[in-house]
Amino acid sequence: MTAAKPKKLDAFKSLPLVKKIGFNRVILIGVIFALYGLFALLSPILHNGTSFVNYARIMSALNYCYFIGFLGLGVTFVIATGGIDFSIGSVMFCAALISGYCLTKYNVPLPVCLLMSVLIGTLFGTIGGFFVAYIHLPSFITSMALMLVAKGVGSIFTKTQSVSWPNLSSGQNVWFRYLVKWGDVPTGLFLLLLFAVICGVILTKTRAGRYMICLGSNKEAVRLSGVDVRRWEMLAYVISGTMAGLAAIFYVGAYTTVQPGLGDTFNNDAIAACVMGGTSMAGGSASILGTIIGAIIVALVQEGILAMGFNINYQYVLTGLIVLVAVTADTLSRKRKN
Repeated sequence: MTAAKPKKLDAFKSLPLVKKIGFNRVILIGVIFALYGLFALLSPILHNGTSFVNYARIMSALNYCYFIGFLGLGVTFVIATGGIDFSIGSVMFCAALISGYCLTKYNVPLPVCLLMSVLIGTLFGTIGGFFVAYIHLPSFITSMALMLVAKGVGSIFTKTQSVSWPNLSSGQNVWFRYLVKWGDVPTGLFLLLLFAVICGVILTKTRAGRYMICLGSNKEAVRLSGVDVRRWEMLAYVISGTMAGLAAIFYVGAYTTVQPGLGDTFNNDAIAACVMGGTSMAGGSASILGTIIGAIIVALVQEGILAMGFNINYQYVLTGLIVLVAVTADTLSRKRKN
């Protein structure tokens, strides 16, 4: 009986579709359906008959998934090198605050403000990458410092005031919202998947991506082979910052108002999405598809917790437990391989 089960599992793993997607990612897709079914079952019971199975709930979860997905895509490159970036959430808010303030207070054209958001993220990524790659500061310390800088700069620029981007009822400067949702069409999902494909190509099909992954496996060996490791390590942080700037656009496209001093928790959600998706915290292994699946799980957990009538703190507990399981599984898998 015990011998039959491993044979069935091996047969399942050997299926062409499973091999192409990856067994771990197939399991994660199963987790998505399981969570959705669980929330659909429990939400009417725990929250006065409120149904989780409706279009509004799905769109709300997607709104959260978009910017977490963009943050996760960027930080996947950093984690692949063996580093970490805790500044991405604060950088996202800083970019949204500064560009939104320029739009609403100084009447800067909307396209310029959107570009400004991306450039602000790129600037922070470049600074962080320079200190990690060329000054050799620990990525943990560097990103924590930039997190504080980003929070402070955003608050100072807006004079500690919240910034509200134009909503659809204002009639002007609203076309950026169609990047997130066009009528009932979730355009943000298509754009997120497009950028995921681009990031996947960069990470797996280009020299830059291969070097970044190799840095996470054995940085010294890559350096001794004649590769300028500083250049590629810095590029990972530049990509992470740029994606944080893009995440800001999708955040304001979904939620309108940005408050100074926030953004910290989104770092954790994005990193959790990466880890759940199979990107190893030790570096040397990364999955763009896994990050997207992880972002969907994080968004689904957040929406499901709210649908059941619990406050957001329960999401932190559940997400943290999922991350612990994912990291433990990755650690045990590495030990077995070694």
